[in-house]
Amino acid sequence: MALFTAQVEAEATRRSANYHPSIWGDRFLVYSAASATEGVDVSAEQRRHEELKDRIRTTLVITAASADFIDAIQRLGVAYHFEREIETALQRMKKTWHHRRPDDAGDGVYGTALTFRLLRQQGFPVSSDVFKELKGREGQFKECLTRDVEALLSLYEAAHLRVRGEDVLDELVAFTTAQLESSLPDLGDALAGKVIHALNQPIRTGLTRVEARSYISLFEPKGHDDTLLLDFAKLDFNLLQKLHQRELSEITRWWKDLDVPKKLPFARDRVVECYFWIMGVYFEPQYELGRRILTKVIAMTSIIDDTYDVYGTFEELALFTDAVEKWDEGATRQLPEYMRLCYEALLDIYNMIEEEMAKQGRSYVVDYAKLAMKKLVRAYFEEAKWFHQGYSTPSMEEYMQVALVTGAYEMLSTNSFVGMGDLATQEAFDWVSSHPLIVRASSVICRLMDDMVGHKFEQERGHVASAVECYMEQYRASEQETMIEFEKQVRDAWKDINAEMLQPTVMPMPLLVRVANLAKVINAVYKNDDGYTHSGTKLKDFVTSTLIEAVPT
Repeated sequence: MALFTAQVEAEATRRSANYHPSIWGDRFLVYSAASATEGVDVSAEQRRHEELKDRIRTTLVITAASADFIDAIQRLGVAYHFEREIETALQRMKKTWHHRRPDDAGDGVYGTALTFRLLRQQGFPVSSDVFKELKGREGQFKECLTRDVEALLSLYEAAHLRVRGEDVLDELVAFTTAQLESSLPDLGDALAGKVIHALNQPIRTGLTRVEARSYISLFEPKGHDDTLLLDFAKLDFNLLQKLHQRELSEITRWWKDLDVPKKLPFARDRVVECYFWIMGVYFEPQYELGRRILTKVIAMTSIIDDTYDVYGTFEELALFTDAVEKWDEGATRQLPEYMRLCYEALLDIYNMIEEEMAKQGRSYVVDYAKLAMKKLVRAYFEEAKWFHQGYSTPSMEEYMQVALVTGAYEMLSTNSFVGMGDLATQEAFDWVSSHPLIVRASSVICRLMDDMVGHKFEQERGHVASAVECYMEQYRASEQETMIEFEKQVRDAWKDINAEMLQPTVMPMPLLVRVANLAKVINAVYKNDDGYTHSGTKLKDFVTSTLIEAVPT
């Protein structure tokens, strides 16, 4: 009787977030290795793909590729095929940068801003002082700039590569934003569409696959080379989409075998969204293993998050935290049945990682990956203690110390390196595990953007205070004042990411890109609303455009 009473009390104390079920069901199971290529002459597509790639490479190598051509390659999502050629071309542009001066004509301003953005994106620390010449005697930007929308767009995009202390770029963001917004009523449909898209999603913070799909439909070839490039981008997008579909089919089957909706009905059923998230971290073919590993890691992390936030009793959470610390199959005996599924699946994922890393001779990475997960679970338990002890509103400093960990971006940054091959050395894992500035900046963007859009929903179901409540309480600020402050902190975090990706970098650029890409996913999914929890909105459109609908050719 006593045991029955305890079970009833435990059930009575459980909370529920009433998350909606998966909007995809078994939709992605159809993309098996065979069905993804059914009715398609893959060999012919591959031959055409290689032919076009060679012709574009020739254009890059033999001719002095223009900034516009390089920009198009990048925005169409195919730059990963031409990294060395682009690096060489931009090295040439860098040598002449110091002689470059924007003139008052739109083309000169446009070209200078475009070249600046391309060089900064490549990691070249070129000076932004050149843009001070766009100011008049009174310190305001010249009136003539307002008459060329393409030049304004180029300046707007360039200014988003700013770092802390670059006042002229801060001023350019404000100036170009205001001018572009005011110009909209007078623009034709095509140009207005470009402006609206840019204002909503600057190039610097956009996801490669999402933005490539959009840009393919907007790109207007200006010559033979551009036409070949567009044909190649369409073909490449569709071929890569088939690969992603096959991967997602395998992951969906793994998820279906776990039977999460039935056995863990309190958790968000979002494995498709998790795959999209990790596709944002690395979409390139060579990172197939990384996507497989990190998608399973983030999917299981989502369940653990919901267990701590929503369903588990304090006593159960203490047992799960202890089990993760032990990291031993024998610890399953101490867990309630629903937790056993999650714990065993977690161990299975990391056993798979161990097997794969042993094949590569990189077994040392597994300990780093496990330690990052243990740190995350300890932080989840710390927040659970706050809630169960009635410590509802910690100070901002105390909250952020824990919440930057529970945002999971420290753990995901570390685990993302597992799929990076020999580039991720032991030194790289030591570095990423030390909470460097770029990881902290990405974590700040994740935490604040999540809290800004999700705090009301979380408070309704019973949850420890978010950054919004903590800041409002500590500084006696209104909600609007708090949001303004957090938006500034997010902007500053992007400046830190930009700074950390300028040469000389502390780590190879491909590793830094993973951390920056995590921030880009948050920017896409959590801008204005929690697209992950409420996945039937914009995230549904992202998944549809990148993982279901092929580009018309």
